[in-house]
Amino acid sequence: MILNIAKRELRSMFLSPLAWTVLAVTQLILCWIFFSQLDVFFSIQKELTSLPNAPGVTDLVTAPLLEIASVMLLMISPLLTMRLISEERRNGTLTLLLSSPISIREIVLGKFLGITLFYLILIAMISLMPLSLMMGTELDLGKLASGLLGLLLLLCAFAAAGLFLSSLTANPGVAAISTFGLLLLLWILERSGDAGSTGSIFTYLSLTHHITPLLRGIVNTTDLAYFALFIITFLLLTIRQMDAERLQG
Repeated sequence: MILNIAKRELRSMFLSPLAWTVLAVTQLILCWIFFSQLDVFFSIQKELTSLPNAPGVTDLVTAPLLEIASVMLLMISPLLTMRLISEERRNGTLTLLLSSPISIREIVLGKFLGITLFYLILIAMISLMPLSLMMGTELDLGKLASGLLGLLLLLCAFAAAGLFLSSLTANPGVAAISTFGLLLLLWILERSGDAGSTGSIFTYLSLTHHITPLLRGIVNTTDLAYFALFIITFLLLTIRQMDAERLQG
């Protein structure tokens, strides 16, 4: 049943122009950034050959591309997650869904899987740009895999947070603004971590503190655990919120 709900969500996304617009605009902007970074790399390539342990094309082209992609997707993700539950509530179909013989867990996980499948398509399209470099140069596939894994975990975190905030309102616009505000707060939270125990807590809670190493090819179990806990926490909050709504209805 989870897979059926996920397929339904993915199909409904591609029936609207929003998904196609997101894919097109994202690819267009990232392609321009990719070629710009590639041009910079070629312009300094001669200087790099004389440096010991000089950064390669993966460090100077792929890593910046994925870092910019993460910022772009921070702004785009709320537009994709805002309708997951709030639109069902606004259209009156959420009552039918909650009264059906489907568990709340299956509903939430199905919607989460649906948006995750869309993100996988988006990441696959983004990965074609750095992979194209293999036709003319050597690419550090380990760093690329780490960066793509980090991007996927980040998008799953965005999806989980957006799904929860979408379950709190019947207005998709409110859900989008709330999701963007929360994600932006978590994105810049590290800047508040100046010193002391409070600062270290802010630093740990910051999304950038955990995504930056992954995008640069450093896989740390602490970062993986952070994203796992982040995703699980917001999914459990969504399940609890919808379960309470089912009991009240």
